[in-house]
Amino acid sequence: MAAQNSAGIQTLLDAEREAQKIVQRAREYRTKKVKDAKSEAQKEIEEYRQQKQEEFEKFEKEQNGGNKKAEEDADKETEKKLAEIKQIGEKTGPKVVQDLLNAVVDVKPVAPERVAQPVA
Repeated sequence: MAAQNSAGIQTLLDAEREAQKIVQRAREYRTKKVKDAKSEAQKEIEEYRQQKQEEFEKFEKEQNGGNKKAEEDADKETEKKLAEIKQIGEKTGPKVVQDLLNAVVDVKPVAPERVAQPVA
């Protein structure tokens, strides 16, 4: 009977070792799955970040494109106005200078009229 008890105990010990191996493999499998899920999530996050970055750059480019167009239009308008001013200056400049010189050189003093003092 002792041999039978010994064999039963040995069978239980073998079963326990086998169960420990199964539990260890399950832990390793779970750890591997967690790592895989984490790396997959990181990959998805990076793809999403890249997609949003591209959308942002596209939006920024569209917005800056509108500003550049407005700047170019303003520069053209400014150049046009400057050309007009220069043309008017070349056309009327000599006459204005001559009028100024005449006003400074040809002084015609005029005595002010005497204002009657109020009687007190």
